[in-house]
Amino acid sequence: MGVSERYSRGRQFVVEQPLALVVGLVVIWMAWFLVEGLVTGRLQVNNVLGYLWDGLLRGLIIGLAGIGLSMTYSILNFANFSHGDYITSGAFAGMAVSYLVAGFGEADIGSLLLVGAGGSVFGGALGVGIATSPIGIIAGMVVAAIATIALSLVIDRFVYKPIRDESGIALLITSVGVAFALRYLIVFVFGSRVRGTTAAGSQPQLRLVAVDGYLTINAHDVTLLVVAVGLMLGVHFLLQRTKLGKAMRAMSDNEDLARITGIPTEQVVRSTWIVGGGLTGVAGYMFVLWKGTIGFNDGWLLLLLIFAAVILGGIGSIYGAIAGGIVIGLTASMSVIWIPSEFGRAAAFLVMILILLFKPQGLFSGRTTA
Repeated sequence: MGVSERYSRGRQFVVEQPLALVVGLVVIWMAWFLVEGLVTGRLQVNNVLGYLWDGLLRGLIIGLAGIGLSMTYSILNFANFSHGDYITSGAFAGMAVSYLVAGFGEADIGSLLLVGAGGSVFGGALGVGIATSPIGIIAGMVVAAIATIALSLVIDRFVYKPIRDESGIALLITSVGVAFALRYLIVFVFGSRVRGTTAAGSQPQLRLVAVDGYLTINAHDVTLLVVAVGLMLGVHFLLQRTKLGKAMRAMSDNEDLARITGIPTEQVVRSTWIVGGGLTGVAGYMFVLWKGTIGFNDGWLLLLLIFAAVILGGIGSIYGAIAGGIVIGLTASMSVIWIPSEFGRAAAFLVMILILLFKPQGLFSGRTTA
């Protein structure tokens, strides 16, 4: 290839793909900024590893919660805006049980079940944590799943099912109303104050040696990692190896054809709420356990990132929701290397937009199977 031909092709690329050129230059600059910062000491290796670890854990939470949202869209074909408040509801239900188990006999039951509303009791003083109160944490996780499943089924039965044959817009608007109702019911019961929930300082820590410091991993990080990965593998097994999973995939591809072939579609819908609700409740509980605080709008604030992950991975794709969640989580955490931390969410959405510009169908193109 001659010089003139290379020049012609390069000029054609610049003219036809200006966005790709700009993105490429930005990526090169980011890589140079990172390497230069590590070499000169402006950035510390242990800090970068910390951002990476934080982003991975955040991504696992987003991905785990995104599975339920993606399943709902795939089977019922509507965007459930109350999903974020399912997350919060599961977190409060699970944490109430953890408080009760950890603090039984040390404080009155009402204060424990209200998760210390009004500053009546504190999770740190009660020893709420996987190492200090393992039974309380396990019980809380199970109750978070069960409570969210029950909530999902009740709302579907009395709110969504009567209008399921209406347009997706009607369901979407209804889900927004459900979200506000749940959110302010939580405020009425548990209060609006954000409070600490765990004895974070009492949990075992593992310090991994980095070049210029340590990467600290605590027991709650490991718990989140094990639970999230285990549940994701369980979902994979469900979809690929069970009769229910095959029915879910069939209904996702073509509901009318699934009904004609004898698949009990109403049972599949109910199972979707059970699986999705359980995962959502556990995701909310693990999110609170990991960050150590709880508030009435935790799920709502997380919802936009979950939507971004689901859209990025490919709407309707379970595996896409997981991959999208990890990408969004890593972007939100790692972006502080290049931009102020308050713009982390904006960076996550920008990455989503850029990826969709080059791959409009998402990372997994809406496929529900691997």
